[in-house]
Amino acid sequence: MNLDYSVLQNGDSALDIRFGAAPSEALSERIIALADAIEAARLPEVRELIPAYQCLTVCYDPLRLPVAPRDTETISSLKQRLSALIDNNLSHPARVAGERRLIRIPVCYEREFAPDMDALCAHTGLTANEVIARHTRPHYLVHMLGFTPGFLYLGGLDARLHTPRKGRPALQVPAGSVGIGGSQTGIYPQATPGGWQIIGRTPLCLFRPGDAEPFIARPLDRIEFVPISPQAFADWNPLATPEAGAISQSGTAEHAR
Repeated sequence: MNLDYSVLQNGDSALDIRFGAAPSEALSERIIALADAIEAARLPEVRELIPAYQCLTVCYDPLRLPVAPRDTETISSLKQRLSALIDNNLSHPARVAGERRLIRIPVCYEREFAPDMDALCAHTGLTANEVIARHTRPHYLVHMLGFTPGFLYLGGLDARLHTPRKGRPALQVPAGSVGIGGSQTGIYPQATPGGWQIIGRTPLCLFRPGDAEPFIARPLDRIEFVPISPQAFADWNPLATPEAGAISQSGTAEHAR
């Protein structure tokens, strides 16, 4: 894997650590391991770390930057300390603390919850049942969360399901909607505008700001979609805890709660 990187300014209070490698599970592991290392270093200027597919954004407090001789704030000291942490991290195998989970999310793929299923079938040449079978087969890797709080960006979508985003985004996509956009699949945690092709919906609440863990999944967890009926959707408690189990490095479920 190409571990070349650059540290670039992002606005007036953030730095992007950008990697040249293509998005992959190995790169996501590296980015999360690097975020853990920076957090453990407790740099006083750093306020937040935001992992993405090929980048780790380091948000900092400009008022806590060291002061240069002419009483001007300087970012160079923070860049130097970050570069030292990055180089040290890249010289060792990526090690990410914590349990990785396989989280099973119920999804109803019936027409009332899948307004774009016909369009996706027309594009792929597959029947709705074939789409559902292919969409529920993988254990998707959670690369990152973003766009809105708790939106899951998942890797591992079957190539036959790759479908372009809509030419004109919908003004409101219902919360829990499961969609496909290009080579990605994901879930909308809140009702928002969106341009992905919607092929189902989960009754689960994916973002719970009052909980100790507000998001249903973390980066490097895996997601499995489980088809359910409209009646099961109606009966489901949205605040129920999804079925989850620890997974090994090879991605095999070890136990379930």
